[in-house]
Amino acid sequence: MTHQTPPGETILTNARLVLPDSVIHGTLVMRDGRIAEVSDTRSHAPGALDCEGETLIPGVVDVHTDNLERQVQPRASARWPSRSAFLAHDAQCAAAGVTTVLDALCLGDLGFDQGRDQTFRDGVEDLTALAPTGLLKSEHLLHLRCELPAPDMPPLLDMVADHPLVVMVSLMDHSPGVGQYRDLARYRAMRMRQANLSPSEVEAKVNHLQAQRARLRETQRRYVLDRVGHRHLAIASHDDESAEQVAENARDGIRISEFPVTMEAAAAARGLGVGVIAGAPNIVRGGSHSGNVAAEALVREGAVDVLASDYVPPAMIEAAFRIADIVGLPAAIGTITLAAARMSHLSDRGALEAGLRADVVRVKLHDGLPVVRQVWRAGERVI
Repeated sequence: MTHQTPPGETILTNARLVLPDSVIHGTLVMRDGRIAEVSDTRSHAPGALDCEGETLIPGVVDVHTDNLERQVQPRASARWPSRSAFLAHDAQCAAAGVTTVLDALCLGDLGFDQGRDQTFRDGVEDLTALAPTGLLKSEHLLHLRCELPAPDMPPLLDMVADHPLVVMVSLMDHSPGVGQYRDLARYRAMRMRQANLSPSEVEAKVNHLQAQRARLRETQRRYVLDRVGHRHLAIASHDDESAEQVAENARDGIRISEFPVTMEAAAAARGLGVGVIAGAPNIVRGGSHSGNVAAEALVREGAVDVLASDYVPPAMIEAAFRIADIVGLPAAIGTITLAAARMSHLSDRGALEAGLRADVVRVKLHDGLPVVRQVWRAGERVI
């Protein structure tokens, strides 16, 4: 492969390319924002970039990240200006090789997360304003996390249900005694620590939230499904704990189980053909931060389709390389690229294939740790 490099073309050669089903050593050509060629030969074009044998993977598609919340509120009592926070969040995602970001914004407050509704409102406003400017390094889309028992959730959803950047909706229930917080003793201790409340104050809050759940959850669950049903979005349930929950959700057209908290739930999802999202930080840390099933155990059982960053964008690529020994490198990279793109109904990205969008990440392994060296989105270098 020898030719001059025309304007608008980028040639990456002498690289290890991770394809959907194989790994080859060769060359990738980007032209006019798309992948133009993928070959197992070396380019000698004068403008070709020698990748020195390093690895090229598709740009990462993160179906769920809360990272914006951490930029908006870097300290418990310090709120950062929202537009500045969004730009910092964007830069961190791009530096982690994430070229497509589903910003998982919470709709609804259960009384312990002060400021989340403001983060939602500001996040939607900032993304709407910034998306067309060309200033963002990554492409940002919306993942609406609907807190089913929260009284303020329905009006918030109604505000944004028809927003063109919404691609995923998840149904959450963070009430004490269920899902992620089914261990009530652990929940009480966490709330006393986080909110600086007395045991009696926490107990009163627990009783209030459980009564509120009994009153609102089912009605508001149906509201969410009806309100977004016309859009054919990716719909997920959050923190499934039982096979019965997964089956009920599947009957209602919910085809994604996001962060199942037990092996039972994940296995049931696999058996029903329901896609499973697991947390990349769970893989990197070697287990759940909240005492739930280890994501690596799910991977070993073949019960994970997609990894999401949850709260640490750099965890994506590191987690994928960690599970490569279990499932093979192409399948491991697929959990953060092609499978994630397909789950999000994004058919124009996710693989190093001619015709797809030229989202490409160059990675160097340093003592086994993958380090992002360069990132291109739609053929334009952003890192």
